[in-house]
Amino acid sequence: MQHQHTRQTQEHKHHHHDRESHGGHDKHAGHSLEMFRNRFYVSLILSIPVLYFSPSFQAWFNYQAIPFPGSNWVNPILAIVIYFYGGWVFIQGAWREMKGKVGMMTLISLAITVAFIYSLAVTFGLEGEPFFWELVTLIDIMLLGHWIEMASVQGASRALEQLAKLMPSTAHRLVGDRIEDVPLDQLREGDLILIRPGEQIPIDGMVVEGTSSANEAFLTGESRPVTKREGDEVVTGAVNGEGALKARVTRTGDQTTLSQIMRLVEEAQNSRSKYQVLADKAAYWLTLIAIGVGSLTFVVWISLSDLVFAIGRTVTVLVIACPHALGLAIPLVIVNGTAIAAKNGILVRNREAFERAKTIKYAAFDKTGTLTEGRFGVQRIYTEGLSEDRALAIATALESLSEHPLAHAIVEAAQQQRVQSATVIDFKAVPGMGVEGIIDGKTYRVGRPEWPKELGFYFSPELERGLAKAESRGESVIALMDEEQTLALFALADRVRESARKLVRSLESIGVQAAMITGDAKAVAQAVATDLGIKRYYARVLPQDKVRIVKELKAEGGTVFTGDGINDAPALLEADLGVAIGAGTNVAIESADLVLVKDDPLDVGRALKLGKATNNKMVQNLLWATGYNVIAIPLAAGVAYPLGFVLSPAVGAVFMSLSTVIVSLNAITLRRVQLN
Repeated sequence: MQHQHTRQTQEHKHHHHDRESHGGHDKHAGHSLEMFRNRFYVSLILSIPVLYFSPSFQAWFNYQAIPFPGSNWVNPILAIVIYFYGGWVFIQGAWREMKGKVGMMTLISLAITVAFIYSLAVTFGLEGEPFFWELVTLIDIMLLGHWIEMASVQGASRALEQLAKLMPSTAHRLVGDRIEDVPLDQLREGDLILIRPGEQIPIDGMVVEGTSSANEAFLTGESRPVTKREGDEVVTGAVNGEGALKARVTRTGDQTTLSQIMRLVEEAQNSRSKYQVLADKAAYWLTLIAIGVGSLTFVVWISLSDLVFAIGRTVTVLVIACPHALGLAIPLVIVNGTAIAAKNGILVRNREAFERAKTIKYAAFDKTGTLTEGRFGVQRIYTEGLSEDRALAIATALESLSEHPLAHAIVEAAQQQRVQSATVIDFKAVPGMGVEGIIDGKTYRVGRPEWPKELGFYFSPELERGLAKAESRGESVIALMDEEQTLALFALADRVRESARKLVRSLESIGVQAAMITGDAKAVAQAVATDLGIKRYYARVLPQDKVRIVKELKAEGGTVFTGDGINDAPALLEADLGVAIGAGTNVAIESADLVLVKDDPLDVGRALKLGKATNNKMVQNLLWATGYNVIAIPLAAGVAYPLGFVLSPAVGAVFMSLSTVIVSLNAITLRRVQLN
């Protein structure tokens, strides 16, 4: 995540809670959870007298309301208060919708306004029965539904709050010998800060003094502490362990890793989904259908029955058809999915690309640094006349003094096998060949396999076979010799990651075939592909050819490409789903659709599984939210009246709210998806 562009970070501050431009939440622009809660409670308390004085309730429960002068006006007056106090939110929403596309707020407003105006007209002399108790209970249930909705959306959006909590507010700045506590916004790049044991790291920086360990679980999901010493990077929000560290500030404000993660999470939660567009269209048509069916219901029932019954049916149709569940169906899945992804170190930059996960057939990987560790390791040791440990002890003694990158692989192998290094005198490097020195009074040389051949040293048949085998696998070979013969050969290769083996199996289980792209020779590519069980691989690929290969794979089916470097950027853009791994380079991140915080290829499989699960939930929610109306609207219109079954507006509101609850619960079950 190193030096990401701050193109969008500047906008980060401006659109933090502004949901108006984003699908799904715009109906609640300017509304708060507390407002719905307070209006619900006040309206509910004011509704009790309305129910008490309602003639319907008196008839059902067989009681007589206590009369007092003006008691006839209790219901109309309280209904007016509830309509304007509790219902005004919906009327404002409808007014906003009228300027764009009509939807949920329009239907609710129509329903409550029809019931309200008709009931007032009855109060002032029109013949019929008022709808006061239906009106107030309808508003109560609507307020409750919206309160629950906002609570669930906010609950799922907590990922951002949790990340924000990781931001400490002050830092200990070192000025000469003095320590001063300063707010974070006063820190500048290059400042020296002190991080005491157990404290959260306040800013991104580079350790200049001290040794400690830091828990970076929030960033990588890895619970084991990471050692921090001079030259290592520390990131905002990580928790310092047992030692005090002095660090130089490298990134401040919006540029810190944590701020950038917060920006990516927020962008993903606010980003439009293609399903959201579908849901919005469905909500629009549902609104038009509801108004049409409502009008038709009114005309039919007024000719068959009376005005009271006709208005009751019309109001119920308008209420039950509210595309409330539709409005929630997609945003809730998005916020839940994004929160789970962030928790697993998967940052979604492009929502639409993430949703393409369900169509992915091929996963192409850049080999070096993704499927392999990007550093050499000793694969095999071939010896002649001495033990492997002794060969390693002599080679390490010489190579530990060498600067060559392959030398480090031999030193590392000796450390892993706990081999004690021998003591060298008269060490010298021979340019282009290797190194030599005297160990236990005898001259030993370590270097290219051509060196002993040039010196005319003996190569045993066993070593010759080993050399041929190593070369056929594309491995690099280092030879160890004494004064007259070759003693050992070390075959070195870029180490395959253990997690890459699991990845290929994990992808196969979800029907995705892995492909490998590398600039290495065919022999190297073949060895790694065989080791990993990858059937398709492309060797000697130039950076510009990666795009061509991704295009070829795309022609056969959806393709995901995973890379970490600058030369991967064009291929990341070309793929249906571009994944930057290990937080990659700046360019890779800006070109990718998904950013994996950890350097773990297994996360590609996890991301695809989560993408598929998110898709399924969206489709299920859409089907439910639209499908239930097929039964609900005709029932509300009174088609079952001949069977003696009629839905009142309040019961219609309960069914509509239940539909919303089902959609919300279904979105929450996303949290139970097994990603491993």
